[in-house]
Amino acid sequence: MNALGLTGSTGLSQLAGALRVAPGVATPMALQSSRQDWAPRLARAQAVNAVPGLMASLFNLCGHAHRLCSQLAIEAAAPGLLPAPQQVAQRLRTETAQEHIRRIGLDWPRLLANDGDELLAAQAQAALRACPLLAPAASALADPWHATLVWLQDHLLHQPATTWHGAWQTSGADWLLDWSHRHDGWLAPLLSAARQIDDGVPLDPASALRAHADASGQRTLAAALALEPGFALRPQWHGACAQSGSWTRLNDPTPYRPLTPWALLGSRVAELIRLCLPDAAGQSGAGWLSFGSLATGPRQGLAWVEMARGLLVHQVEVDSTGRDARVLACRVLAPTEWNFHPQGVVAQRIAALDAAEPPAAVERRVRLLMAAFDPCVPFDVTHPVRAGQELPHA
Repeated sequence: MNALGLTGSTGLSQLAGALRVAPGVATPMALQSSRQDWAPRLARAQAVNAVPGLMASLFNLCGHAHRLCSQLAIEAAAPGLLPAPQQVAQRLRTETAQEHIRRIGLDWPRLLANDGDELLAAQAQAALRACPLLAPAASALADPWHATLVWLQDHLLHQPATTWHGAWQTSGADWLLDWSHRHDGWLAPLLSAARQIDDGVPLDPASALRAHADASGQRTLAAALALEPGFALRPQWHGACAQSGSWTRLNDPTPYRPLTPWALLGSRVAELIRLCLPDAAGQSGAGWLSFGSLATGPRQGLAWVEMARGLLVHQVEVDSTGRDARVLACRVLAPTEWNFHPQGVVAQRIAALDAAEPPAAVERRVRLLMAAFDPCVPFDVTHPVRAGQELPHA
């Protein structure tokens, strides 16, 4: 068994669980999750003002988005009970862009590079240290967006970021392949090598999750969370599994473009560029990502935000609107549960892998899927014992 997860497990992170991957094994055993639905148990009877911080700690890898979504849900359930969250669009923009940068610079070299390629990882880390958007608060620029576009040009793309983005909008994966073959640096060669292990099968655009597109869908989602046992861990939309990420945004002008797992990496780069561009409603900057909330009953609220990994939903019920209000129910539905459903798109592709391939080759294919769909928990790969193969002795 090879541990390929994102981080170690200490403190609250032990609550996060992990994924167990079994290449070539039929679903639902190809992908199993030990994640548990902790939010309802830990938040119940808590003071309302403690819940956003609790959710940020519980889901610490995406803590900023969980804190914000929790605040929005509480505001929908009991307006004025807590100070309403401010500058939501800008906060979501900044924190999503920062998360994209960290995943590209920290996870992609580890997951996608050939074993032993330490130089590439060192180049990626050097690039992160130069990123204006990741600068410490004391030295950060008042407006880091133009500087970050320049950083993208100099350290990742080796051409103007707007040129890269325009070509992606026009040609998608074809552009990504052409660019990765023609440019130097560390990111282009990394993606060029990763293309060789892509299965080449596009995602079904019909499974792209847009449950938050209108109030009817949001209310349907709220009812499922409240009334269907286990929905937060095994969600389905209209009776089928769905997938969510930077390629399923409500404001996407080309929402039904077929993308393979490898091409999803290009979608993340494209969104990072779009977030760094000047604000334009529904197009770029703080106007790109969607978020919202609504009251779903007396002292009940639902909120959703588009964050780095996909669609995040919080639902909350409170016992009163007074100073001593406490939580009656809190439910959280994270992108990992959609993308890593035991019958979902990642599970199906893991089940389709050829377990007879050398383990190192199989693990590279698994790592591409993990880089593309980006779980918020560690994962392990187990290889089935082949016929005639002896088990190792202790």
